[in-house]
Amino acid sequence: MTAAAVSVGGAIGWIGLVIPHAARLLVGADHKRLLPMSLALGASFLLVIDNISRTLLPAEVPLGILTGLVGVPILIVLLRRSQTVW
Repeated sequence: MTAAAVSVGGAIGWIGLVIPHAARLLVGADHKRLLPMSLALGASFLLVIDNISRTLLPAEVPLGILTGLVGVPILIVLLRRSQTVW
């Protein structure tokens, strides 16, 4: 199922893995609030990245590149917060 999702969604599929964890940091573990926050945060993130790609840069850059540049530091922060060994 993961391979099918990546083949359809492309390289931005990791957002579905990172954004819910970021939303959990904001609203806690209550799923009644977590699911809407994850949806809103993921959609807002992609809209901001798409606007940056289309307006601020001279050439249209694929979204996977920009989401990777932004998402890798977020992922590292989330991993460091969850593991005390690092």
